[in-house]
Amino acid sequence: MRIAGIDPGTIITGIGILDESAKEPKLVFSGIIRTSQKEPIAKRLRTIFGGLRTLFQEWKPEVVALENVFYQKDFKAAVKVGEARAVAMLAATLNGIPVVEYPPARVKQSISGNGRAAKDQVQYMVRQILGVRGSLSPDSADAIAVALCHIHSRKFGEIEKEMSHV
Repeated sequence: MRIAGIDPGTIITGIGILDESAKEPKLVFSGIIRTSQKEPIAKRLRTIFGGLRTLFQEWKPEVVALENVFYQKDFKAAVKVGEARAVAMLAATLNGIPVVEYPPARVKQSISGNGRAAKDQVQYMVRQILGVRGSLSPDSADAIAVALCHIHSRKFGEIEKEMSHV
């Protein structure tokens, strides 16, 4: 199964695409979609949407995994993350790809064994699990962590929420 993990943001959206096999997951793509803070939000969302649609068409994931919205101190930042999440869901749905969501603590627990792990700890564990020798951008590492969480959840029969289907 091919899983696309997405770490949505209106300035940087992280993407990680993994192939799940019987042995171990394999990283097939990681990257980011970067927009300019100087552009209006509508144009940034269009850029993210177009980039994700292109990636989904090229890499053909069978499922898209996202983190649930979490509480942020900055309400405006939370709204923007929600807008980017909605664009990711729309891009997946229009490509016929189901979407599944996981709470941030579950993603961290799945990757590091600690639901309150720091970002650098999650990034380190992502590299270790996949045998990545070089560095990963923080945003793509977060996206890969969500995809790994989906693989672990499937493997251990722990998928809590039904995937949304087109």
